Formats: sequence, structure tokens, C-alpha cells
Amino acid sequence: MTVLSGLIRPLVENRLPDWVEPRFFQSKEEALELAPHAEIGWFDMYDKRDMAAIITAATGIKWLNSIYAGVDGMPLDLLRERGTVLTNGAGINAITIAEYVVMGMLTVAKGYRDVVRAQERREWLMDSPGKVELFGSKALLLGYGAIGKLIEERLKAFAVDVTVVRRSPGPNTLTPDQWRSQLGDFDWVILAVPATPETDGMIGAAELAAMKPTATLINIARGSVVDQDALVTALNEQQIASAFLDVTTPEPLPSDDPLWSLDNAHITMHLSGRAQEKMFVRSAQRFLENLDRWKKGEAVEPRVDLTLGY
Repeated sequence: MTVLSGLIRPLVENRLPDWVEPRFFQSKEEALELAPHAEIGWFDMYDKRDMAAIITAATGIKWLNSIYAGVDGMPLDLLRERGTVLTNGAGINAITIAEYVVMGMLTVAKGYRDVVRAQERREWLMDSPGKVELFGSKALLLGYGAIGKLIEERLKAFAVDVTVVRRSPGPNTLTPDQWRSQLGDFDWVILAVPATPETDGMIGAAELAAMKPTATLINIARGSVVDQDALVTALNEQQIASAFLDVTTPEPLPSDDPLWSLDNAHITMHLSGRAQEKMFVRSAQRFLENLDRWKKGEAVEPRVDLTLGY
């Protein structure tokens, strides 16, 4: 049996091969009832705890698919013990997220927030509130997967000098044990890493203190990769110029969180991946192609390494 979220039903139901026995759910309760019978499952839910409960109930599942690129919150150890194959949404939203990074950099560089505020006041500004050019600036990119590669590609069009962090040394590359000592060289520090124990809190007080006072931190990864209390302190004390945060801890960010009131914090409510209309279409097409591979005994993709967590 193949158990699928009702959200994807209109895109796949009439295109499923004959050998697939589909069952669609509309609620957590329906999913929990169907999960124990699933060989193939697509259990995506906004609440990660609900999703984890459904995965746990799917005791016979052989292949689990997800639209999400990040698999933090899934019981990866349990899936590994069961020998379950996990495919995720890596790359599905990479284009729009990469565009969001460029938007964030331009927003900060040109002071666009102040331009919008002036329009709301119906005030004609006589000078630009932002006078930074991306041309010739230096960016450090942590995370070189599908999203990271597209960020690099787009920034090169603006003549931004991009350095990537990766395990294999090469031109314009720093290794994981090198980047911290060179943080002070960069105007932009861009986080596009997966959420894993290794990346948890990778940007803390020490890293923020090492950055240029004119630098901007951009996080489109997960809120957990940044020590948020340390970031609030750094922004308050202007240790760094600004932060563009698509992700926070927790989400949604409580209305009384100090980040909301900081004029040098730009919060975009984890909207980067939603700033397009093709996510479900791309995910459905990938799933259908993977069904064909699964039937032939070929590898489905992209497959998550359940030990590494991405």
C-alpha cells in the first residue's frame, strides 16, 4: 500500500502506475490509521511531532518520501534500524531560496526597508539610505548543496567574490577547520547548511565577534544553527551591521521576542521556500519518476544519509 497526503492527490492520482495501491489521508488520525499498512509513504505535515508519530506508526514502511529538504524532526535512527529508504525535497525550492538570498543582500545594501517606510509616510527621500554595492564585496557561503550552488551562481552575476566552505580544498574554498579564523574578511556570511548535530549552534558569540562590524549574517538554513541570544546581543551592540533571517528559533517567532524590535534584524518568517508556486508540482513529478525507479529496483533520489542527516 502507498499512503499519501491528500495535498498531493490532485497532482498524482491520475498519473500513478497500475501497480500502486494508493490511500490518501486528510488528517493526522487518518494517517495514523493507514500508516501501519504502508510500504511507501508520503506523510508530510506542518507539525513535526505529528509527522514523527505517523512515521513511527508505519512499522512496515520501506520507502518514505518527503517534500521537505530538512529532515530534522524525523526519527532517523528508527528509520535506519528499519532499513527504510528516505528521499527528501532537496533542491525542490533551491531556486526561490537562492533568489531570496540575493533579495536579502540587496535589501540590506540599498537600505530598501527605509525606502518602503518613506513611501508609507509619503516622504520623498533626497538620498539613498543604503550606499553599498554588491559588486566586489566578499561572501562566505557555508553549505554547498543544491541551494548553495545556486546562491554562488547568482552572486557571481553581481561580481560578488564568493568563498565556499567544503571538505575538499580548492580555489575560493575554505575547509571546515579554516573558516572561523577568516570570518573577519567577509562582508556577507551566508548559512545554507543542513540542521545536524554538527551544525547546531555553529554561529555563536565567538563567531559573531570575529565578523566585520559592517558585515551581514544571512540565515536561510535553520534557526538552530545560530545562537539566537548571542545574535540579539551582537545586533544590539552593533558587533555586526545586520542579520537577514528567514529562519528563527522557535517558529513562529513569539511576538515578544527581542528580534522583532531590532531595526538591524530583517525577519522573513521562513517564506523563502514558499515564494513560488511550483513546489508541489516539482515534488509530484520527482515522486512519480522515483516510483518508476522503485519498481525497476533502481535507486530513488535524492536519498538521505540517515547517519549524516542530509
